[in-house]
Amino acid sequence: MRFKQAVLSFAVSAMAVAASGAAAATVKIGALYPFSGGLALLGQESYRGLELAVNERNAAGGLDGDKIEIAKADAVDPNQAVSGAKALVSDKVAAIFGSYASGLSYAASPVAELAAVPYFELGATAHKITTRDYKYLFRSNPNTAKYGVAVVDALHELIAPGMGLSAKDIRIGIIHEDGPYGTDVAATEKKRAAELGYTVVEDLPYSAKTVDLSSLILRLKGAKANVVLQTSYQNDTILYFRQAREANFHPDVVIGAGGGYSLMDTAKAVGADMNGVFDLDFPQASINPQGAPGLDKFLAAYKAAYGSAPQSGHSLANYVGAKAFLDIMAEAKSFDADKIRAAVLAYKKPAGETANGWGFEFAEDGQNEASNFYVMQWQNGELVTIEPANLAQGKPVFKK
Repeated sequence: MRFKQAVLSFAVSAMAVAASGAAAATVKIGALYPFSGGLALLGQESYRGLELAVNERNAAGGLDGDKIEIAKADAVDPNQAVSGAKALVSDKVAAIFGSYASGLSYAASPVAELAAVPYFELGATAHKITTRDYKYLFRSNPNTAKYGVAVVDALHELIAPGMGLSAKDIRIGIIHEDGPYGTDVAATEKKRAAELGYTVVEDLPYSAKTVDLSSLILRLKGAKANVVLQTSYQNDTILYFRQAREANFHPDVVIGAGGGYSLMDTAKAVGADMNGVFDLDFPQASINPQGAPGLDKFLAAYKAAYGSAPQSGHSLANYVGAKAFLDIMAEAKSFDADKIRAAVLAYKKPAGETANGWGFEFAEDGQNEASNFYVMQWQNGELVTIEPANLAQGKPVFKK
């Protein structure tokens, strides 16, 4: 009898251990972002969106009952992005999420492709990232092929008419950081401006690490540019406004293409000159929640986790994209890259059903065709969404 009891006791204990082991099963995903260096502010902000999406998924049971664990890799520059991606692949991650900056994504994604590890891009915008015939690279956010068009269309359809300007009145100066992000946006801005009959008087690239834009600003001033389109990160955005003020250069219109133009810290550093400036970027938290179900939940989770409101729309964009890709991984019911690809291409969601209003419909190249840039304007120290109308929280203010 004692022997039978001992056997029974051992069996029960073994079952408990097995059950405990099953409950503790995890699936590891990689997070590749610039956590340090000059891009760290928005890199960290982007990662927070992924982290909140993972926390939410884990609270709902994880992936097929497995808890999701995040393995982080710091990517300060393209070389480190490559080594970080290799480390994550060696760590046997089921997928890599990232990366905020286009140069990092472009460098790291081939590593994942060669290893047949899905690479989910949540924030980098350069068009060429998804033009390399990769099977396992997918992007949730809009790309620069749309970006430059959106910037010039906003000028043409909203800003110029609001200021009483026609195409013949406008002389456009395009300035941009010389990485993939800035170069791609500037090229599409220039092309779209020509299509609509605008005159581009300058197209000036510069290093994002520059500490002097004074000669560039003097060229804009000499060319009598009255509309400036800038694609930039934070430091070069601040530098432009400071040195434009010093040069007494005050164009009628300034439009930024995201990056530093969406940051409250930028607005604080620039001061009053930021009021009236327009910005095209990912959806910010300042959108009408009626058209963005789940936005309030995201904002509450962000405040609880980090003790403040979001610093930019990058966290929201990464949250929305990560939620979609985690749903896709769950629907694939496998971590096999080909099954995940099939699930990505089958995944569809109409606009107006996510926390930033984006829809989802992926093309064969892995690009989500249902995500867009929104039009915003800095008004009294706040970044206010003014288009699309269903998500707007204010109306544009025009200087005349």
